Amino acid sequence: MAGNRIHQLWYGMVPVLLLTAGCSHKYENPITKDTQQPDKVLFDTSIDDIEHGRYERARLTLQTMMNTYDQSEYLAKAKLAVADSWKREGGAHGMAEAEAQYKDFILFYPNMEESAEAQYKICEMQFQQMDKPDRDNVHARLGDAECKDVLQKWPNSQYATAAADMLRKIQEVIAGGEMAAATFYRKKGGNGYFSAANRFDNLVRQYPLYSLADEALWLAADSYNQMGDKFDNQQAEDYARIVRDYPLSLHAEDAKKQLRAMGRTIPDADPVAEARMKFELENRKRPGFVSRSILSPFSDRPSTWAAAKSGNPQTDSFKPGMPMDIPEAARGTAAAGESTVTIGTPNRDILNSAPEARTTGDSTAKPPSGDAKENKTEDKLGSPTTPANSGATTPGATAPDSAPESSIAVTAANANAKAAAARKAKQQKTVAPKRRARPSDRKNTPPANTPQTPPVTPAPKTPGSGGGGVPQL
Repeated sequence: MAGNRIHQLWYGMVPVLLLTAGCSHKYENPITKDTQQPDKVLFDTSIDDIEHGRYERARLTLQTMMNTYDQSEYLAKAKLAVADSWKREGGAHGMAEAEAQYKDFILFYPNMEESAEAQYKICEMQFQQMDKPDRDNVHARLGDAECKDVLQKWPNSQYATAAADMLRKIQEVIAGGEMAAATFYRKKGGNGYFSAANRFDNLVRQYPLYSLADEALWLAADSYNQMGDKFDNQQAEDYARIVRDYPLSLHAEDAKKQLRAMGRTIPDADPVAEARMKFELENRKRPGFVSRSILSPFSDRPSTWAAAKSGNPQTDSFKPGMPMDIPEAARGTAAAGESTVTIGTPNRDILNSAPEARTTGDSTAKPPSGDAKENKTEDKLGSPTTPANSGATTPGATAPDSAPESSIAVTAANANAKAAAARKAKQQKTVAPKRRARPSDRKNTPPANTPQTPPVTPAPKTPGSGGGGVPQL
């Protein structure tokens, strides 16, 4: 039965999609003046191209009109039409170009009525690019700022009401992301309760029109309960806010019971908040089965059906809070008279205050100049030096115990002087090692310690000395 209904629905949607695909979408801001002026003819031609999806051709025609008739009365309309063509084309590139064109239009024509429309369309584009609350909320943040500009700069325009409704939906998505983060910290437990309570409270403080604000207060109170008895005041305050600001909440009766158990006063319900909450519950439309079960899981668009439909949206920028476990000194909000920790940086510039390490005899010796010849002359004449093991220090290098910087400088100077003397003594004792011959040279080279003797020539034998020699005549 369900399968037949889905097939009927699908076969009924196909003809509608085919019919709407060939239809043209009317342009919102046409020029109703009936005239045959050349600039008006070019504008009408480009508008016809926009309505039929020929966006590149429409922009070329509009650019030709603006360059040819730079004093035309339709110049502002043409510039707005260029931005509208990019918006209709869509895509990441088209949206970026449309936003830039709308910004230019507002810059050049700030007093025109179309400037409010341009700002509203920027807000609408950011709203169309929003992701779900558990994903990147960059477009939600940008849409929040753009919709606030409509309400602050053009509060009496015809787009103010639509911008306020869109802003409430955007803030519903931003608050949903904060709610997910706070729930994550609460599930971690331990120190996560501090972060969870901070995010829950800050969420309700920033976005009181959030559909799950009463649930956030209830979870914040439970987090304070897990943190210990010293947070009873914060816990009672959250219970009191549920009773006072969200009297029709499912947690209202439980909050009253908790306040009685804690011995706290139960506040009266705010009649304005009760009337607003009653209006929201009566006018909230839950999406159908197809949207919730089939379309929503595969869509990247956020669900905003539970967003508030009344009340003034928050116009202040979002300000993250600070968990309770952070000390007051680190918060930067310590009251006057309280002890605060001040971290100072002492002056320990040894390079400027310590004596020259290469002059170990006189601490008042001038540092060596950059002239290499003078330095060589001083080395030849000699300078009074202190042996490394003599234990003598430079005169005037001692400092009182109350000056740690001087003690550090003297210690560094003595260490450098001893190291320099040790290096100099080692250089005097060290003999340059002899170069060993390569294996190929050792065959024809006698040993280094064996004296070379001339070859011995045997003496000639004389007759009659024995042997078989031939006698000489």
